[in-house]
Amino acid sequence: MSKIKLGDRPKSFKRIVKFPRIEGGEGAIECTFKYRTRKEFGEFLDRMVEAAGPKTKPDDEKFSMASLFEKTGGQNAQYIMDVLDAWNLDVDLSLSAVEQLSNEYPGAASAIMEAYRMAIVEGRLGN
Repeated sequence: MSKIKLGDRPKSFKRIVKFPRIEGGEGAIECTFKYRTRKEFGEFLDRMVEAAGPKTKPDDEKFSMASLFEKTGGQNAQYIMDVLDAWNLDVDLSLSAVEQLSNEYPGAASAIMEAYRMAIVEGRLGN
């Protein structure tokens, strides 16, 4: 067991994030996450919610699932960009690559976000 030292926080930490693939089987991505304290994570979430804008829409605007998926996919991609330092995919970590991942493998995006939340809030080691 290693001794902990308060105030000696890591810059980042790694996790293997596993997710179900739509065609069957399991996918995995090694993610290097940015370290945040619980308080910093709360402040980060506050900024994300504020950036998402108002929760209401104009009365004359029609509901569209495509628009909803596009908006949430973009927000999820930005969230992932803000929590990752690196990943082990064959493409560089970029907003467009994360948007493509979120579109093609929505389970991967959800798993990355949940793995980060669990690590920061609950200190869990894995999935």
